[in-house]
Amino acid sequence: MTMTQKRCFPPVVDVNTRVLVLGSLPGEVSLAQSQYYAHKQNRFWSLIGDLTGEDLPSLDYPARLQTLLRHRIGLWDVVAEAQREGSLDSRIRNHASNDLLALVESLPHLTAVAFNGGTATRLGMRALQDAVGKVEFISLPSSSPAYTLSYAEKLKAWEVLRRWLVAPELVKVPRGRRR
Repeated sequence: MTMTQKRCFPPVVDVNTRVLVLGSLPGEVSLAQSQYYAHKQNRFWSLIGDLTGEDLPSLDYPARLQTLLRHRIGLWDVVAEAQREGSLDSRIRNHASNDLLALVESLPHLTAVAFNGGTATRLGMRALQDAVGKVEFISLPSSSPAYTLSYAEKLKAWEVLRRWLVAPELVKVPRGRRR
């Protein structure tokens, strides 16, 4: 395999996004299919599906993205482009970062940024240091099959996101206070 230039996809967000999940850089299967988390063994869609109560793996890709947005979840990657042989984060070289701070500042309802894996956490926290205190940061175990925690262990860690996934219409606002 040769080291080739890889580019991320555009962000999947809208004005209502509350939780932004940041990966590192799409793997080979995802790049070939132009879809976030396209590798069948990547557990991202199952994890988010279990958290939202939606059967995301059974939906086609556009419906998955619409369902994420309906649940106020956004997606993007910390790496805009890099050279990489294969799909492993450890092979990322000469990377350029996405402007995460500009995206975070453009999302008025954003309350949490979740990093999908160690590389996303390390690079993303560096890029978002000016947003510390404005949103919460959550480091999650990678949904990738290369990270060999069991599904149950990954799900237990990812369940922290439930805190921000409560449907806004179900949140009770105390009397005398407005949203």
